[in-house]
Amino acid sequence: MASRSVDRSLDSLVLPDFLEHVRIPGLPPAAYYISDFITSEEERVMLEKIASAPKPRWKQLTHRRLQTWPSDLVNDKLIDAPLPAWLDEPVVRRLKSIRLSPDSESDVFSNSPHRKPNHVLINEYPPGIGIMPHKDGAAYHPIVCTVSLGASLCLDIYKLKEDGTLETKPEWRILQEPRSLLITTSALYTDFLHGIADIMEDVELAESTVANWSLLRSPSDFAEGRNTRKTRTSLTYRDVLAVSKLGGKLGLFKKR
Repeated sequence: MASRSVDRSLDSLVLPDFLEHVRIPGLPPAAYYISDFITSEEERVMLEKIASAPKPRWKQLTHRRLQTWPSDLVNDKLIDAPLPAWLDEPVVRRLKSIRLSPDSESDVFSNSPHRKPNHVLINEYPPGIGIMPHKDGAAYHPIVCTVSLGASLCLDIYKLKEDGTLETKPEWRILQEPRSLLITTSALYTDFLHGIADIMEDVELAESTVANWSLLRSPSDFAEGRNTRKTRTSLTYRDVLAVSKLGGKLGLFKKR
């Protein structure tokens, strides 16, 4: 059984001691899933903060909308600014508190340029709306930490064929439950694409088809092999490689 430790700030939450204990089996190394990373109350507060954000914070796409914090990237650079407190705490502290393995003192961000995430992308996915298979690109250190809020859905992981075209069916599916954390790094970041299908219901859910089935909070919730989608909100934490100091830019303006 995986060694577990209590997050002392919240008696109701239990986190793994080491990410190695929540590695997703069958995937390339360095993919992890924690079914209960935040509490129901923290989820409620985060959803309220997202909903109450000023209207200019929302970027409206054709069928969904998103927010970026602390700001958008410009030419793959981020203006140096802190994350708002409600995005920083408790998520960043918890990400930093879990060691990779019993033989390591490092956490998942120990080798990233800023040693912690400095950017959060918030995506809202209504039922039936997804996102095409894609890679996150070279602006980020190859670590993606995604906290899911509100509802469950499947993330599809795709391989590329030798000719560079996309396989028609996903190689793996990862079921992301509300309040969960999914971490993908290394080859899953650089060599594979990920996407969310434009469907109203995830089907054929089973231990043989869902890579993280053994790590789910409650597999019995999907015993019939189906998940009817509701609005799901994702918070994607990453470390932007290039950061531009705002003071330097202001200095340029003053010289003009």
